[in-house]
Amino acid sequence: MTPPLPGPRLLGRSLSASLALALAAAGTAAAVVLAGAPPAQAAAVPAPSPVGISGRGATVPFKEQEAEYAATNGSLIGPDRLYGSLPSEASGRQAVTLDATGEYVEFTLTAPANAMTFRYSLPDDAAGTGRDASLDLRVDGSSLKSVPVTSKYGWYYGGYPFNNNPGDTNPHHFYDETRTMFGSTLAAGTKVRLQVTSTAASPSFTIDLADFEQVGAPVGKPSGALDVVSDFGADPTGGTDSTAKIQAAVDAGRAQGKEVYIPRGTFQVRDHIVVDKVTLRGAGPWYSVLTGRHPTDRSKAVGVYGKYAAQGGSSNVTLRDFAIIGDIRERVDNDQVNAIGGAMSDSVVDNVWMQHTKCGAWMDGPMNNFTIRNSRILDQTADGVNFHYGVTNSTVTNTFVRNTGDDGLAMWAENVPNVKNKFTFNTVILPILANNIVTYGGKDITISDNVMSDTVTNGGGLHIANRYPGVTSGQGTAVSGTHTAARNTLIRTGNNDFNWRFGVGAIWFSGLNEPISNATINITDSEILDSSYAAIHLIEGASNGLHFDNIKIDGAGTYALQIQAPGTASFNKVVATNIAQSNPVHNCVGSGFRITQGTGNSGWYANPPACTGVWPDPVWTNGGVPGGGGPTDPTDPPGPTDPPEETGNLAQGRPVTETSHADVYGAGNAVDGNAESYWESRNNAFPQSVTVDLGAAKAVERLVLKLPPAAAWATRTQTIGVTGSTDNSAYSTLKAPAGYTFSPSSGNTATVTLTGAPVRYLRLTFTANTGWPAGQLSELEAYTH
Repeated sequence: MTPPLPGPRLLGRSLSASLALALAAAGTAAAVVLAGAPPAQAAAVPAPSPVGISGRGATVPFKEQEAEYAATNGSLIGPDRLYGSLPSEASGRQAVTLDATGEYVEFTLTAPANAMTFRYSLPDDAAGTGRDASLDLRVDGSSLKSVPVTSKYGWYYGGYPFNNNPGDTNPHHFYDETRTMFGSTLAAGTKVRLQVTSTAASPSFTIDLADFEQVGAPVGKPSGALDVVSDFGADPTGGTDSTAKIQAAVDAGRAQGKEVYIPRGTFQVRDHIVVDKVTLRGAGPWYSVLTGRHPTDRSKAVGVYGKYAAQGGSSNVTLRDFAIIGDIRERVDNDQVNAIGGAMSDSVVDNVWMQHTKCGAWMDGPMNNFTIRNSRILDQTADGVNFHYGVTNSTVTNTFVRNTGDDGLAMWAENVPNVKNKFTFNTVILPILANNIVTYGGKDITISDNVMSDTVTNGGGLHIANRYPGVTSGQGTAVSGTHTAARNTLIRTGNNDFNWRFGVGAIWFSGLNEPISNATINITDSEILDSSYAAIHLIEGASNGLHFDNIKIDGAGTYALQIQAPGTASFNKVVATNIAQSNPVHNCVGSGFRITQGTGNSGWYANPPACTGVWPDPVWTNGGVPGGGGPTDPTDPPGPTDPPEETGNLAQGRPVTETSHADVYGAGNAVDGNAESYWESRNNAFPQSVTVDLGAAKAVERLVLKLPPAAAWATRTQTIGVTGSTDNSAYSTLKAPAGYTFSPSSGNTATVTLTGAPVRYLRLTFTANTGWPAGQLSELEAYTH
């Protein structure tokens, strides 16, 4: 979701931008190069598709084909779910890289089509501004057209909310999509090829998939409608700014009670079109396109907005049959550069294509009875949809969402209750950060008949949580009433969270702000397939009232159940197979998690459960064929921020602050798990301190303090005092200042014993150092025993 949560410092052992560029160009070191005369066939691992599942997800107008199963003389990459690798962001975690003139991917049409959309990746350029290139589109061997492709909407770096600097760490968001029409209808059996004609503009082109469809003829102007071109002079060529003219048409439509029609064309729009009590419709999303951005004020861009709630909101709006394709190339959370926004009650968005904006639709309530349906949301820098701040009786249905920069579909009841909202019959694929579908708080919420697949990092497929600001029972915004999640299919969902350093489950629950205790949560008639880590996961405070009925778990990279917080749950007809760990349950809270078993269960229960304190590497199966491994630690973007449990080092990866630091030696180095990196305060400026947030009150009894083990770090004694707090305001002494000696002969390590008084915030204050005129610390480790 969009609002920022401060994340810890990036890890020292990050995947470098230069390595990522090299992987993009070379198709990764592990690519399988396919030799022999064309046509060749990529030797891909079978991976279930999220498109076209009967009775689930969006009914889409296209036939999808994956590049890894097409004819090609390129290089197969993947399968790989390791965050930061090029195939990890591909559908099915596999793709094909073309890196020489004449290399191609060739699809054979399974139904007539006159248009295609394809998903691809080009390497970034050295400046981080992206590169432009083209691919030759060939039909049955003959060149039809050159299709422009670009990397200017991809490639983000650094920590949340990310930047466009290739010199930073953590490259991600590699892929983009483009669309083109053939000019005529091609018959089933036609061969459509994407082929490299030159590598001068781009050293490589990675193709993920192609969607082929038969686009209908343009929809004509309704009788009596106002025309933004013929009646108000908007420019359909996109050569001039049409913002004011379209706004004038919309205002006239409201005043006269007439629909407003956007004819075929591409219209330059540089600020919001504000709508209220009006219908704005186009000739179809392939024909009527709103695009653009203000040339000097980059916080202004194309968008169709209702009035904000503070201005009275809008109502009785219909938006349909056009596209909003923006030009947003960065993530600035305060900028209102979403395709659709504001507050719209009693309103409908129908058959709208949203692409290259910050969010598809970020709706700020209070507002009521709003629906998005039959739409496509692609290539966003943040959320696909977010119902925020008191959105009620509202729905997203039959909508296809792919490649969002944050949660795919989200509800966030910040300060004002979200009530009786529904996400139904949607397909949500490849959120690059966070969850496929989530509700943060909310009452009587329905999330049913959806397909979720290919979570990339720091989230799961389905998340129900008392998390994020303003979600509390005191404001009536916490999870309450009856939440229904029925008939959902989850494929390859969940992934590693690089704050926590362990996996997030496909379906997961969090009581971070307060326990989930006032709700009935029914998870029924669903499939959890090939989960990257655990299938079901509890963490961060108790989650009660969970009911699992008729659930198929087939394939989990670690456990069937990963229990890291108390709670209550009933299980009936829950069947698990192909769980990577021999003990299918990891539970270190013991009887704090209470299970009621019904009938028909198998494969997911064990007594005693595992409680190892060590998180196993996942086994990634892609439909039963082992094809992955454990993650390294390329980055730590924001996301869940509580430690896994009361065992192990509670400080590792936690948020940390400092009074100062010298050069590049920030306090994040003291909790990154790497003894070679270190924090150093400003010199000759004692006292100096480091404060780590453990996420919740912990009974810490022992601290292990480290400096780098290299012999070059001569023996030194530092005077250090330890204080603690439960609220980061009032601190009490846990250990009076004393001298602690760090000697290479003992690994440059010192131990501090504490009483075990519960504290959330630990502060080390340095007042002297015999080896250097500054506070120095390589690792702060905190233990409960």
